[in-house]
Amino acid sequence: MKILVATDAWHPQVNGVVRTLAMMAESAQGLGVAIDFLTPESFRTFALPTYRDLRLALPRPSRVAELIERAAPDSIHIATEGPVGFMVRRHCLKHGLPFTTGFHTRFPDYVSARSPIPEKWVWSVLRAFHRPSQAVMAATPALASELRALGFRNVVLWSRGVDTRLFHPRDIDICLPAPVFLCVGRVAVEKNLEAFLDLDLPGTKVIVGDGPARSKLERRYPQAIFLGARHGEELAEIYAACDAFVFPSKTDTFGLVLLEALASGLPIAAFPVKGPRDVIGSAAVGVLSDDLRSACLEALSIPREACVKFAAAHSWEASARVFIEHAQRVCFDDTETVPAEFGTEDPHFVT
Repeated sequence: MKILVATDAWHPQVNGVVRTLAMMAESAQGLGVAIDFLTPESFRTFALPTYRDLRLALPRPSRVAELIERAAPDSIHIATEGPVGFMVRRHCLKHGLPFTTGFHTRFPDYVSARSPIPEKWVWSVLRAFHRPSQAVMAATPALASELRALGFRNVVLWSRGVDTRLFHPRDIDICLPAPVFLCVGRVAVEKNLEAFLDLDLPGTKVIVGDGPARSKLERRYPQAIFLGARHGEELAEIYAACDAFVFPSKTDTFGLVLLEALASGLPIAAFPVKGPRDVIGSAAVGVLSDDLRSACLEALSIPREACVKFAAAHSWEASARVFIEHAQRVCFDDTETVPAEFGTEDPHFVT
């Protein structure tokens, strides 16, 4: 089986969508399924005015048709609601090709943080975009329920995983005053980093990531350590060298960094909102509280072993199996079937 994934989020961007798609494709290959990508790399791009590091594609219909024909996929998945996603959606509707979609980003929250555009307008556009989808894949039960309540149809679950080969505990001294509180992610207004940086905490605050708000926050919070973007082994070592992971965002639909932190042995401190609440639930691997300072301090007493054990139950292979199941339902060739091995009894993935 060959699946074509259309996405506006791709390298060199560093975010959860890119990591999710890349890790899922790698795991799917081990299951005998090929994942091809249709990305902005195939088109001219321009920088987003409010976010210069983010480039949007200018896809032409004829070029999109050519790339889809060349890929010859058995199924098409549209991961993002950007120019590439819209153009592939247009092609599928024009030629009667069924497709699935993914809901990764709460764009209404992001747009309202940057402009006076009402959130309900953005939700209306998103509903229209996903309406023809045979399966709208959401990362958590809470997000799926919210989407259904907002009028989205055919919503199914597709959870995420973590690479425990890369992210795991190790003895590393970061040479900073302890305890070290870490936050990893895009440095942008929607991540609510000020809620973390304003806290009166002992030790050191470390921010890993880049984005449009970085220079402003570095000037405003000189006592915090801003390390910029880090990847691979270097990022994994930073996780392992810290004492607790702080997740101040109230807009993330999942938060892959939560699983990466837990796999590295870091307990979580976060607000009791969708995302952290869905990832860790009532498990004793973090503290969710409206008092983020108290959550940070309480998290320090959580055993690192409990965090590692929790993360071990979330594999990318399990995530890939569920994605393949959903994609197979709209396979162009009705004679294709998914082997029984792709089934899962994990209730976390029940649709």
